[in-house]
Formats: sequence, C-alpha cells, structure tokens
Amino acid sequence: MDRYLSEQHLALRARVADFAREAVAPVARELDATSTFPWENVKAMGEMGLLGLPIPEEYGGQGLDYTSYILVVEEMAKVDASHAITISAHTTLGSGPILQFGNEEQKQRYLPWLAKGEVLGGFGLTEPGAGSDSGGTRTRAVRQGDHYVINGSKIFITHAGVGEIFTVTAVTDPDKGTKGISSFVVTKPTIDIPRCEALGMGHRPDIGYMDGVQSGKKEDKMGWRASDTRELLLQDVEVPAENRLGEEGRGFINFMKTLDAGRIGIAALSLGLAEGAFEAALRYTTGREQFGRKVWDFQQVQFPMADMATEIQAARHLTYHAAWLKDQGRPFSTEAAMAKLYASELAMRATLKAIQLMGGAGYSDEYPVERMARDAKVCEIGEGTSEVQRLVIARHLLREELKATAA
Repeated sequence: MDRYLSEQHLALRARVADFAREAVAPVARELDATSTFPWENVKAMGEMGLLGLPIPEEYGGQGLDYTSYILVVEEMAKVDASHAITISAHTTLGSGPILQFGNEEQKQRYLPWLAKGEVLGGFGLTEPGAGSDSGGTRTRAVRQGDHYVINGSKIFITHAGVGEIFTVTAVTDPDKGTKGISSFVVTKPTIDIPRCEALGMGHRPDIGYMDGVQSGKKEDKMGWRASDTRELLLQDVEVPAENRLGEEGRGFINFMKTLDAGRIGIAALSLGLAEGAFEAALRYTTGREQFGRKVWDFQQVQFPMADMATEIQAARHLTYHAAWLKDQGRPFSTEAAMAKLYASELAMRATLKAIQLMGGAGYSDEYPVERMARDAKVCEIGEGTSEVQRLVIARHLLREELKATAA
C-alpha cells in the first residue's frame, strides 16, 4: 500500500489504532447491548481532531486528505462500527455538503463547530417514500419572502437525536422533478443537553436553533446499535434564505455527489469490519486445539482464511484507490461504487465465515464477531444498496461503450 500511504498516514493510523484498542474495545460490547451513544469517546475523538480530518484548517479542521479520513474510519471499524459510522456520518454527510456547496459565510458559520467536534452533524435525504429512489423526495420548501417554510420528514437519519446541524433536501419546484429539489442547513438542539453540558461538547445554544425541527423515536436496530438513528421531523420550519446550500434546484445533484464520497467511507468501514473479523478468527484458530491439533492446522480452516485475506487485500486496493482519485481531483464515482459494493459484501461474507470457523464461540457475545456480522449487514444497504451500486457501475459501462462506439 506504499503507493497510497505516506509516513503521516501510517502515524495517524497507529494513533487511532491505539485509541480504538484502549478506549473503544473495552466498552464496545456494553454500548452495543444497551444501545448507548458513546458521548465520552466522541468527545475524545473530537479532541483528537478525528471529526474534522478533511476540513481545511481555516475552518477549524485538520486540513488532511481524504485518504487520512478513510484510514481512520477503517481502523475504528476493526474494533467497533458504531464509532466508525459516527465519524463517517458526521464528516462526509454532515459537514461535506457545507464544505463542498456552501458559500463562504455558511462555511465560516457552521464548519468550525463541526470540525472541532463541538456539535455533531447529520444528513437528511431518505424519506418514507424515497429510499433508493431519492428523487422521490416529498419534503416541501416554500419560499416566503426572506425565508423558506419546510414541512416533511426524513427517516433513518444518523445523529438525528444527538446532532445539532443538518443538511436536508426539500422540493422547491414540484414541476421540475429532481431539478426542483434544493438543499438547506437546519438546526435543532441535541436530545442530550444535560449530558453534553456536563461533558462540554455536543451542544451550542449560540448556533441559533429553528423551531419545528425535532427528532423522533430512536430506532432499535440490528447493528450499529451504539450509533444514534432516528426520524428527523420538519414541521413549519422557517429557514432563512441564506441557509439554502447553493442555487435552487441543485440539491439533488449535490447530494448525489455527497453520496459518492460517502460510499468510500462505507467501503472503508466495511473493510475494517472484514479485517476485524479476520483478525479475531486468526487469533482463535491459531490458539485453540481440537482433536489434539491446533484448529489452524486443518486445511478446511486454512483455505477460507486464505480466501478472506485475498479478498481483504482486493477491497483495500479498491477503497484506497477511490480515495486517491478523490484526493487527486479526478472522477471517482464509479470507483467509489465498486469499492462500496465489493467491500460491503465482503464484510458480510467475512464476518459470517469468522463465526463459522470459531463455532459456538463465534456465535456468542464472548467474541466480537457476532456483533461485527450484525454491523456488516447495513453496509450493503446504507448510502445506496448493493443493487444501486450495480446500477451505477452498469451505467458507467454503458456510457463508456457508447463513447467508444461513437469514436
């Protein structure tokens, strides 16, 4: 991986690995069991600069490249996916649209809070009738003088409860289809005000909260249980016109670009899950004896482990290459879809295979692989299902074939 990683990258990865091992691993099982958001660790991650890695220093971030961010998500996911998705959703989805499409005033106003981890951000796109078909957005924004009035709801929103700054889509011109969808920055207080005030992070009353932005009931999920997921409700929310991100009608295309970058993050998270499961299975099979021999000594153990190691290396190349393309300012949409598709499906295969190789021990919560398998499943669903990724890739193949034919 020398082609992609510098000494700075390796040092950052080692620092995050130490934090994950010392601060996250001891509490991950309990947080998963109780579905508890890890505020103390989130504060520590903010203080380490992990919540603003690719945001320029002028806006309070670390000013690092996207590859640095990908490494952090991967390393954290080896130990706990809930911590990894907290970083990923906050950075790519919560902060990304403001950084990419916001004007200077919007960047100066919101990014420092997000980059320093003073509050958490989120991304409101998915709706009850607009999942994979995100162009089916029904949330409505009506212009009234110097502000918009927004009504609607977003579902399965990471940080909808704990977060305070959100970028959301809403229809501003129903007659223009996806070209009539715009995006906005909306704000609300966190649901955990007392705890955040005690910690000194997560709540900033000077943000200027908007009446009518609320979070719904917390989702009781199969995986990512220590991550906060809820409905985001928007009822007669008066949003100043200066909180619109970019021009009217650009919200859909801009959020699709945001998802392209987010897919590299999910690929990295999936890669980390596969690596974590592989490492757990390797330690178990090389340390346990059955029939008077190490479990590892059996070919039926060695062969699937060899396959897992090979597929992990392939996923790593796909993921790092997509991140490298983004860092180079080159097109990366197709490569991001490939990385996300392959790595997410690998995470599911690898975690289930690790459970099989570890037998009853792997199926119990004594080892982390059963949690990893539950965490892996949503990677095939979130930020575009596997089916959507295949559509993206297939459309690219067709465009390239038509281009070649025309030439």
